[in-house]
Formats: sequence, C-alpha cells, structure tokens
Amino acid sequence: MKTAIKLLFILMVSGLAAGLIMQQNEINEKLANVLIGSSLVLGIFIVMPLFLYQRSKSRSLKDYMLTPENIKKMKEKRVDDLKFYKKEENNLD
Repeated sequence: MKTAIKLLFILMVSGLAAGLIMQQNEINEKLANVLIGSSLVLGIFIVMPLFLYQRSKSRSLKDYMLTPENIKKMKEKRVDDLKFYKKEENNLD
C-alpha cells in the first residue's frame, strides 16, 4: 500500500510539473491544462484518501472523540500544565 501511494504521489507531482512547464513555455496548452487538472484530481480524490486511510487504520477512533472521559483528561492535563508554567515563572524570578 505504501509503495502504491508513493508511486501515485510521484505520478501526480510529475504530471503537475509537466503541465506547468508546458503551460509556461506555451507548448500545447490544452494538453497542459488536462495534465494539471488530472494531476489535481488524482491527488485530491485518490492519493489523499488512500494516504489518510493507510495512516489511520491502526488507530482507535474513540481516542479522538469528545467523550466525558476524554474531556476530563483534557481538563486534568490543562491544570497540570498551568501548575508547571507557574512553577517555571517562580524559578525565573
């Protein structure tokens, strides 16, 4: 999966670069526009979803949801961080 994503990404970037170079040098502008457009479509609708799926398939979605338990953890961490910063300010004086 990783190799396929890397290959598609390289294909997307090279198509985009080729299209921009062709457009800059005024060589077959219709083909340049097709290359740029298809490269963007490839990146947005194929490469990005594959990449996001590959990166998130081993993670738990529950860790990213705002449940009462997670809110409590966030509040506790914030209190701990505030205590740490107050301690640092006192050491600087």
